[in-house]
Amino acid sequence: MANKHANPRTRAILSLIVILVVVALAGYVALFGIGKGTMVHYLKPWGEAISLGLDLRGGVYTVYQAEDSSVEDFDAKMNSTVNILISRLTRQGFTEATVTRQGNDRIRVEIPNVSDPNEILEIIGSPAQLYFKDESGNVIIEGSMIENAQEAMDENGMPCVAFELNDEGAKLFADATAANIGKTISIELDGETISSPMVNSIIAGGQGQITGNFTAEDAKTLANLILSGALPLNLTQLEVSAISATLGDSALESALMAGVIGAVLVMLFMLLRYRLCGLVADIALTIYIMIVVLLLALTGAQLTLPGVAGIILGIGMAVDANVVIFERIREELHIGRPLPSSVKKGFSNALSAILDANVTTIIAAIVLYAFGTGSIRGFALTLGIGVVTSMFTAVFVTHKLLNIFVDLGVTNQKLYVR
Repeated sequence: MANKHANPRTRAILSLIVILVVVALAGYVALFGIGKGTMVHYLKPWGEAISLGLDLRGGVYTVYQAEDSSVEDFDAKMNSTVNILISRLTRQGFTEATVTRQGNDRIRVEIPNVSDPNEILEIIGSPAQLYFKDESGNVIIEGSMIENAQEAMDENGMPCVAFELNDEGAKLFADATAANIGKTISIELDGETISSPMVNSIIAGGQGQITGNFTAEDAKTLANLILSGALPLNLTQLEVSAISATLGDSALESALMAGVIGAVLVMLFMLLRYRLCGLVADIALTIYIMIVVLLLALTGAQLTLPGVAGIILGIGMAVDANVVIFERIREELHIGRPLPSSVKKGFSNALSAILDANVTTIIAAIVLYAFGTGSIRGFALTLGIGVVTSMFTAVFVTHKLLNIFVDLGVTNQKLYVR
């Protein structure tokens, strides 16, 4: 009677074929994409899908500092300022711009693919066009008359937006609400209606509320949009600089060439030093590089020059994990254990060392990402992705490949150790 289950050798052959086919297909998609010129969705080559940072693409960056950090609710106003700057740049078409806090009282703005710093400075410095209009389209008040807007709670405990007007705005708004009870007043930002609340009563005194079916996040977003007619804080420009796209292209080419040369040399060393184990490590390293590039493409993370360094450092850590595993396997073989037991015991002994080394690096990457800015965060992100991926390839991919070769009957210990 035939055996219902494939023997270990057959399973190993099938597993190896599947792994090699998947790697080959993924490599093709990474280089050439898929679906171009057809009815299906076009998947770009991974290299084109990765967003390049300011130092690689060229552009403009500027750093601002709040003039007075002692004002009330300073931290909240800094966050609001960041959101307003993001909104202004997005509305002007700079969707890939990044605005981040730098330290306690500074804001860094990076805009790729821009050569003229003055173009950006005008956008950041110019107020948005905000108007309150009645149903006939008549302007009631302008954004410059709004002194404050913030998330609040109405009398029913529901999220709303509370706003304050200056004296001129308070008088105009009181007259307008008296004439429009039961009607809507639209709030327009740069020609786009962001809210159309109903007037329920006369709003006098320059203070009012915008109520509706808001979540807390909705109310906060609307308040920030209303405030975008003026920044909550006065900012002083500390530095501004334009980075040439030519310089970025040159830096990227040099970094990639260094990475390719480094990866090839590492693969040759592993092959010469660890023989069949080195071949396994090279396959795992190829899979590692492909996973890292895929994750960068899928997440939309910006790749910076320090980020490339983070990837190269991750390659070193991936190889280091394999070295630890292979040395532990060699120790087990030298004391006379059979190959299958040596592979199992070697992985078991190496796992704690690999986890300890990688977890500490992940913690460092998280700290750098949380407190760093600009290219430092790019380095931290790629380092974190690289370390997590290296653990996966070392613990699962390398282990699986070694077990496949053992099941194939490749048990000559001279192929595994020198």
